[in-house]
Amino acid sequence: MNKTDIRKYYRNKRMLLTQAEKNKLEDLILIHFQQLGLEIPAALMTYAPMEQLNEYDPHLVNNYCEFKNPGLALYYPLIQSKEMDPILFTDETLFQKNIMGVSEPIEGIPGEKKDLDWIIVPLLAFDENGYRVGYGKGYYDQFLSQCRPDCLKFGFSFFDPVDNIEDKNNHDIPLDICITPYQIYHFDH
Repeated sequence: MNKTDIRKYYRNKRMLLTQAEKNKLEDLILIHFQQLGLEIPAALMTYAPMEQLNEYDPHLVNNYCEFKNPGLALYYPLIQSKEMDPILFTDETLFQKNIMGVSEPIEGIPGEKKDLDWIIVPLLAFDENGYRVGYGKGYYDQFLSQCRPDCLKFGFSFFDPVDNIEDKNNHDIPLDICITPYQIYHFDH
């Protein structure tokens, strides 16, 4: 399948999930994440989900990570010009939807890409090689290319992977781990 077809199919499939189904799938994903047994790092970048698109909400994973490491620095992306920057989340952080409908920090303390240990990357679908289909703007691939090579890139998906994304680009950055409600996928690149 190509990215356009994947986007259309998985966007529609995700919109058919009821809130109860989505909540159950998110709980199952959290259980798999906890089963990884990874030591929670110092710095994690997450995202605010697009609720209007029934997007996976990483708040359960965020909360678990903060519980396991109370000193965790949590960052959210902010798109400025054509770049995406990590902004440190605090109790005072206010969010506003940008023109694409993504909630992002209005302002805050910018972080350094090189300081991020883990990144939760939004996606519509992924393939068996760890490549993802996002929303087609390319912000994440550009951002991920500027992060440390040992920074773990996580995806969370309600659905199993497609076999292969036919129209991958040279600049597409694969995930290291993707978790579904029923399986954990590790990718070696």
